Amino acid sequence: MVQFLKRGRDQQARAEDGAKVRAIVEDILVDIEKRGDAAIRDLSIKFDKWDRENYRLSQAEIQACLDQLSGQELKDIEFAQAQVRNFAQKQKECLTDLEVETRPGVVLGHRNVPVNTVGCYVPGGKYPLLASAHMSVITAKVAGVKRIVTCAPPFEGKAAPAIVAAQAMAGADEIYVLGGVQAVGGMAIGTASIAPVDMLVGPGNAFVAEAKRQLFGRVGIDLPAGPTETLVIADETVDAEMCATDLLGQAEHGPTSPAVLLTNSAKLARDTMAEIERLLEILPTRDIARQAWSDYGEVIVCDDYDQMLGEADRIASEHVQVMTDRDLWFRDNMTNYGALFLGPRTNVAYGDKVIGTNHTLPTMKAARYTGGLWVGKFMKTCTWQQVQTDEASTEIGAYCSRLCALEGFAGHGEQANLRVRRYGRRNVPYAGSVPPLTDAAE
Repeated sequence: MVQFLKRGRDQQARAEDGAKVRAIVEDILVDIEKRGDAAIRDLSIKFDKWDRENYRLSQAEIQACLDQLSGQELKDIEFAQAQVRNFAQKQKECLTDLEVETRPGVVLGHRNVPVNTVGCYVPGGKYPLLASAHMSVITAKVAGVKRIVTCAPPFEGKAAPAIVAAQAMAGADEIYVLGGVQAVGGMAIGTASIAPVDMLVGPGNAFVAEAKRQLFGRVGIDLPAGPTETLVIADETVDAEMCATDLLGQAEHGPTSPAVLLTNSAKLARDTMAEIERLLEILPTRDIARQAWSDYGEVIVCDDYDQMLGEADRIASEHVQVMTDRDLWFRDNMTNYGALFLGPRTNVAYGDKVIGTNHTLPTMKAARYTGGLWVGKFMKTCTWQQVQTDEASTEIGAYCSRLCALEGFAGHGEQANLRVRRYGRRNVPYAGSVPPLTDAAE
């Protein structure tokens, strides 16, 4: 039997919060559509208390941000970016173009074509999350995207030097100091000063996530995104300190970040809850983490590993930290997750910052139907076809003509019939809906 020692806020309360966000975002996007740059300026002043003549940074300003970082800081960014780039390149190698002759004279294929322009949002209101620049810009660059635009909010009243440096080092073509809905709305809708993009990627707060959702269709997006989620799957092979640290390490992202412990040990569950309370007294980010744990933290005790697996797939968490005596069993049997972090030597912070896998991952149970951001998200797999011989066009045309007649599509059928009449020969059986013309008529 599954036991809940702690539950978060109920779904009704969460739904009410979402409805308020939707209404606010809708109004903001309509304003950007109508007033363009003027709306973006007003919104930036209102929400970020930030205004300047041009929100795009000049090359001199970008260099000034780079100059503010120490040599070690620049080396650390370079190291993290090298890991992300290497993994993205390995992923791209898995994507191959295809050309195959499926019947004599019929050749089908596909090409992996990069998206032309991408807008990358880099969150930075509470923390300067430069890692998001690595994850979006570098991955798009490896995919072959021609124009990459980045937006990040001001941090403490100015452009965040570390974020700007990460964006520039990753290869961004245009860097704007803009945050929130005004940033993603400006990139997607376009204004006099910002040329529109074809796709939006990157994490953000609830308002940014909702803006991307509402803009989907007008532009592509990487995936639905909500507050950071973490699930720790643990048994008595690890201790409460490890579990509590990994839960609070993600809860500090924001006050609505779910953190869930899933275990088959009631003792570990209770010990972890006690350890969380101890750590919340000393953690520098305890105010945010405490609210997240209070409102969205959960502790679930299961009877056995099979039950834990079922609960894990039900939760479909963004990050899943697995610390058990059978970590690879969970890897091989779990189906719903954003990313797995296997064993106590691994942790979510590694994935967030430096190890090389992408940290933009599905939340709000989207892991049931999508994975996270990767180089393939920036590629369009586009099919092509070529009929190379008269005989093949006649054969396919006859089948097509009959199938179109079955559906009542006369115009479609005539496309097929015309090819049969043009390319067919007397000795080729014809069974289309319209008889072929005679040689004399032709």
